[in-house]
Amino acid sequence: MTAATTTPDQHDHDLSHLLRSDGFQTWRREVTAIGGCAAPIHLTGSSRIYDRATGTVLAEREGDILAPCGNRRASVCPACSDRYASDAYHLLRSGMAGGKGVPDTAAVHPRLFVTLTAPSFGPVHTRRVTARGLVIPCRCGDKHHRDDPRIGCALDPDTHDYTGAVLWQAHSGVLWNRFAIRLRRLLAQILGVRVRDFRDHARLSYAKVAEYQRRGLVHFHAVVRLDGPEGPWTTPPAGITSDALHAAIRDAAHDVSLTVDRPDSTPQTLAWGTQVDIRPITSTTAAALENDDGEITDSALAAYVAKYATKGTGKSEATDRPIRDITHLDHLDITPHHRRLIETAWELGGREEYEGLNLRRWAHMLGFRGHFLTKSRAYSTTFGAIRGDRRTYRLGETLAALDTPTEPGAVLVVNDWAVVHIGHRNDAEREIALGIAERRREQRQSRATRAGEGT
Repeated sequence: MTAATTTPDQHDHDLSHLLRSDGFQTWRREVTAIGGCAAPIHLTGSSRIYDRATGTVLAEREGDILAPCGNRRASVCPACSDRYASDAYHLLRSGMAGGKGVPDTAAVHPRLFVTLTAPSFGPVHTRRVTARGLVIPCRCGDKHHRDDPRIGCALDPDTHDYTGAVLWQAHSGVLWNRFAIRLRRLLAQILGVRVRDFRDHARLSYAKVAEYQRRGLVHFHAVVRLDGPEGPWTTPPAGITSDALHAAIRDAAHDVSLTVDRPDSTPQTLAWGTQVDIRPITSTTAAALENDDGEITDSALAAYVAKYATKGTGKSEATDRPIRDITHLDHLDITPHHRRLIETAWELGGREEYEGLNLRRWAHMLGFRGHFLTKSRAYSTTFGAIRGDRRTYRLGETLAALDTPTEPGAVLVVNDWAVVHIGHRNDAEREIALGIAERRREQRQSRATRAGEGT
């Protein structure tokens, strides 16, 4: 469990005690080794490295260790979310520009950056700015500051369709699947082939990321790429240009919908919002997200989209975790609007007709039940492969330190660890860990800036 909130006096006492303790430097090295994780997993047990050929123990370790929590949300653990964003960047960019097992020729395939939005379920407080930087008054009459907590909240909570919003959120993954199916059908029509024969001529590859908007509903940002029948290794059909793909995506987004029953048995039609954004992707390492033509650059886009995957619901840190009892909302700092969404999801989750949606389990996510980053099989590499490469690299470092010529593939690693507890002992430890994570982030940003300047 995580550290409980302490009083200022207790925090100062804990911090002083930690800095003066004999084990501080050892603890700090361990926390630094896991990047300054905000909620480390404390393990006890052993690990041994065996030579596969001889069975000889090349290295062993026993005792207690720290492991990173691995949470993707920046609001929960900045260090682990940075690592997740880095992995997401490589996954996304390799599908646009090649690398990580994807051929460089994928960069010349038709590629588009698509944003599909949620529809409106009632007017909300907004902050719009003119080209000259002037804030346009909201419909409520106020000019909202960018940090105004009212932004995204319903103008009239009594008439806002919270039930429709939660039902849309819960079915957004199904809506995406229908969009992808419809898109393949439209592309088959362009080629003049039967839908079932489309796979013999082309393959639709994509990676999509869900991002919460201030109103609590997700948008889907996707990189859509057209490949040949065997994926990025084969040339896509000449009959489908980027312009044709663009038109097919827009039509597919407009065409698809599904109908579900509301609690009173009246039908609810779920569809995408009217704002559908589709832009070409260019191959460049320029730092700017867009060029002068409004095209998206692949390198910057990968970093831009990867950040979406580390965001929570945007309402508070506490409710990034499952809710076990709806009365717990009384102790959370959330807006009335987001509270209504959570309460609606909880209420619907208790009804028999929505049992399959598991809405109480996902009430803290405002009804969204999907993964934040998903991709088609042939788009690029996987998180598992990226993390496997990292483990192999670290194992190679360990073997090199042993002064042995043994390669990682020639050894067997046997781990036997048990969880003791999760989280730091107090806020003082967590504060130092967050400082370590922040310094590492600044160092990465500094290196990236120097690399971009060619210094």
